[in-house]
Amino acid sequence: MPSDFRKIAVVGAGSVGASVAYALLMSGLVSEIVLVDIDKNRAEGEAMDLSHGAAFVKPIKITVGEYKDCRDADIIVFTAGAGQKPGETRLELVHKNTSVLRSVLPQVIDRAGDSILLMVSNPVDVLTYAALRLTGLPPNRVIGSGTVLDSSRFRHLISENCLVEPRNIHAYVIGEHGDSEILLWSKANIAGLSPEEFCRWRNTPCPDRQTVTKSVRNAAYEIIARKGATYFAIGLAVRRICECILRDENSILTVSGLINGVHGINDVCLSMPCLVNRQGLVQVLPVPLEDDEKVALLRSAAMLHSIQEKLELGATEPIPPEMQPSKPKLPTPKPGFNESPYLH
Repeated sequence: MPSDFRKIAVVGAGSVGASVAYALLMSGLVSEIVLVDIDKNRAEGEAMDLSHGAAFVKPIKITVGEYKDCRDADIIVFTAGAGQKPGETRLELVHKNTSVLRSVLPQVIDRAGDSILLMVSNPVDVLTYAALRLTGLPPNRVIGSGTVLDSSRFRHLISENCLVEPRNIHAYVIGEHGDSEILLWSKANIAGLSPEEFCRWRNTPCPDRQTVTKSVRNAAYEIIARKGATYFAIGLAVRRICECILRDENSILTVSGLINGVHGINDVCLSMPCLVNRQGLVQVLPVPLEDDEKVALLRSAAMLHSIQEKLELGATEPIPPEMQPSKPKLPTPKPGFNESPYLH
């Protein structure tokens, strides 16, 4: 097999899985995409549709496989499970989709291999933690798509307000991929200028932080209410993560992974700016936070930790020391700080 042969397995051929496969097809990054779904007819239909565009993209093989066909993939993208319904939070999916993990993961993972498991199914942070516990893989090889998409939404909305294209904006969303996520306004910048400073320089209206924050947090709900699901943008987000891994880029992305010792958080998966390369998630960056941002992050971590504890995740292998439970301690919030665990 050629040294540049790259294979990605996509488990779950629904709207998200198909969008991931399409984004990867267009990227020219991979040699083979294998689609796996309990509904084999659906997977076959998607594979046929994608394959019929072969004349318009770089050479690629698209196949339908079984769970065992995932084991030699460079990256296993896991999108299987129940989708979020209108009015339903991501966390309400947790028990349904944890059951899917218990059933499927033992069939797709080769612990002796070097595949990286990229979790996309929601609630992605809790399921990333569950995948760690259920597979016994080292933490660098189990990554969640996290807030990579949320951070893109943040940059998009700043770009619309500031009239500058999104790739020139550095802005991160951290914590849960969900209602308690934190938009790091303190670190958002355009060429080193805060959005407000840039807008004053451009003589354009400054972005309203409350409006932008609400729009980012509610984006999925708004889309689901209109079209039933989100899938195009997450497909592009997953393509970006795969690109960082396959090209060994050492890029910074807000993927979800195991956090231990960052801002006093332990034994929970959530998103922080992370260094990502061919080894997976190699380092979590301890980005300095404003006091209110840190309080919000610790509350997000505590909420996710409480959900994890209710799942009774039994590991068949001894849990390594770095994954031993240690509940995050919450600082005393400032007077007037919103104490809701969802931080609306």
